Amino acid sequence: MAAPRSRFDERVGEIRRDCDEMMLLNIDIPRNFNFKRTVLSHGWCGLAPFTFDPKRWELKYVFQTSARIPIAVAITCSGRKLRARSDSTKLSKKGEREIATQIKHIFRFDEELDGFYAVVRNDERFAWISKVGAGRLLRSPTVFEDLVKTICTTNCSWALTDKMVSNLVSKLGDVSATGVSAFPSADAMAEKSEKFYREEIRAGYRAPYFVELARRITKGNLDPQNWLDSELPTRDLKKEIKSVKGVGDYAAENLMKLLGRYEGLALDSWLRSEFSKIHNKGKRASDSKIERFYREFGEWKGLAMWCDMTKSWLQKSAPEIERAL
Repeated sequence: MAAPRSRFDERVGEIRRDCDEMMLLNIDIPRNFNFKRTVLSHGWCGLAPFTFDPKRWELKYVFQTSARIPIAVAITCSGRKLRARSDSTKLSKKGEREIATQIKHIFRFDEELDGFYAVVRNDERFAWISKVGAGRLLRSPTVFEDLVKTICTTNCSWALTDKMVSNLVSKLGDVSATGVSAFPSADAMAEKSEKFYREEIRAGYRAPYFVELARRITKGNLDPQNWLDSELPTRDLKKEIKSVKGVGDYAAENLMKLLGRYEGLALDSWLRSEFSKIHNKGKRASDSKIERFYREFGEWKGLAMWCDMTKSWLQKSAPEIERAL
C-alpha cells in the first residue's frame, strides 16, 4: 500500500527534483487565482530582489532558507500550477519546502477573498474584479522587507525607490551561488551607520529611520512578522505600525494591505489624480469624496479602490490578463 500523502503535499501539490542541479517545484494554485494579475498588482515585481520578464511571464526572486542559502528562483504559471525552478544551489527537501512555503506567501495563497468578491459582484462597475480573479497583491516573503520597501516609497519618485532598494540588496544582501543578492536581514542593516545609508544607499532623510528600525528588531523590541497574525483591531495595529519612524498614514495603510487589511485607502498624489480622471471628470476630488465613493465596500474599500484605479493601467500593460477565469 502506498504511503498516505502528507498535509503539506495535499496543499502545495507535487514536489520533485528533475535532476541533481535543478530544483523544480510544481505548486497547485487556488481557485480564482490570476498569476499575471498578481505579478502586476503593483510595483513590487520590479523591486530587487524581484525581477520580472514580461515576454516569458516569468517572475524571479532570490529566496533565503533557514540554512542561509540565497537561491534565485524563476516562477511561471502553467495550467493550474506554479512552476518554480532554479539551476543553481542543490537544496535539501527541507529547503525546497521552505521555498514552496514562501512562494505561497508572496502570492497570497492563504488569503480568503470570497467576501471581497461577494461585495464587488453587487456593483456592476466592479463585478469584473471577481471574474478575472483580481485582488491578490504581490508581497515579499517577510513583513520586514515589505516595511523597508514601503518606507522607500514615501515622498519620492519611483526611480528613487528603485535605486534605494537596489542599493540595499546589492550592498547588504547575502550573495547566491549565481552572483545575485537576497534582501538584507535586519542584522545586516543594523550594523551600518546613518552615514552609510545617506551616502551608499542614498536614503536621504530615511537614513536614521533604517538604523533605528533594524536595531529595534535585532534587540528584540520589535517583530514586524507578528503583524501578520495580530489580533489587534485595525486601528490599534495601524497605530503600532506608525510607531516605526518614517511610517505615516499612507505608508501604514499600504503596508496593511500586504497584511490583508484593506480598510485604509492609502491615498497619495497618484491615486487622487487617477480618481479625478476616472470618476470626477478630471476635477480635483476631496479625500472625503473619494472615501464616500468606496464606502459601500466596507472593510474591503482599500482593495476595491486599488483594483479600480489600476484596471486601465493593467489593461495597457498586458491586455490578456483581463481574460475571465
